[in-house]
Amino acid sequence: MWMTGAVDSGTRRGADGRASALALSLATQISELARTGDLDEGAHLTEQWIADRLQVSRSPVRRALGLLDEMGIVRHVPNRGYFLARSGRELASADPTPEREEDLYFRLVDDFLSGGLDREFTAAETARRHGVAARHVQQVLVRMEAEDLVRRRPGRGWEFQEVLSTAEGHDHSYRFRMIVEPAALLEPGFAVDAAAFAAHRERQEGLLRGRALSSARATLFQTGAEFHEMLVGCANNPVLLDAVRRQNRVRRLIEYRHQVDRTRMVHQAREHLLLLDLLEEGRTEEASRALHTHLDRVRWIKTGIGEEPPVLL
Repeated sequence: MWMTGAVDSGTRRGADGRASALALSLATQISELARTGDLDEGAHLTEQWIADRLQVSRSPVRRALGLLDEMGIVRHVPNRGYFLARSGRELASADPTPEREEDLYFRLVDDFLSGGLDREFTAAETARRHGVAARHVQQVLVRMEAEDLVRRRPGRGWEFQEVLSTAEGHDHSYRFRMIVEPAALLEPGFAVDAAAFAAHRERQEGLLRGRALSSARATLFQTGAEFHEMLVGCANNPVLLDAVRRQNRVRRLIEYRHQVDRTRMVHQAREHLLLLDLLEEGRTEEASRALHTHLDRVRWIKTGIGEEPPVLL
């Protein structure tokens, strides 16, 4: 049964329930050590070895290992220490986007959201602004076009599609979703799609196995957006699905920019799995209430608007 309650407030987290930036950074670096070292499942990760490799003290390493234990990437054995719960090969990122392209992608996003880039622009002037080859900008723009963020202008240049760029607009979008998505689960035509549920369960479990740390921001957003679209799609009402897809498109840029708390991705994955469990068990009204709570909490985390809502898990 789902319930509201307090987020784990152990030593790994700050007063707001989030892991510290240092613990997150070290957790990512420890995962990278496991990947690049091709360590086997069960490998012993000692605090001193990690501290020596990363040139930090053992105290923050201990917090980072605790975070990885929570994520299921390592397991803690009392009086023995921490051991890899899966091999370094399993932890290898599935995201093939080159680091240079990813960096340029988000530089363009930040330029636009901060007002440094006009809605209408050319690849050539953008390349000059960032000191990169025009072909690299063109590659990024083709990717953004495929994501429905920009479009080619007739004749010459590019322009951004309609997007949400303020916290208030983002809040309105989430409140719209809080009306539509929970209601979709209660539609008379709603039916569980077993194949889709299985595929999305695997993706959410992948986040718990380390993808929340290794995946690019765009991949994390897409994983979440497609999960919610899948749920609404099960209502077999194309009008509802179209409305949710449109919200996902217009909020994509601001989500990319603010998606920095990767531990929240772990909590969201757990909440998504709970929603799948409830719906597969036929507890649709409970699932509808849980989805409303889930969306409200994420809305508040992303916008900071209004009173802090309860926690689903």
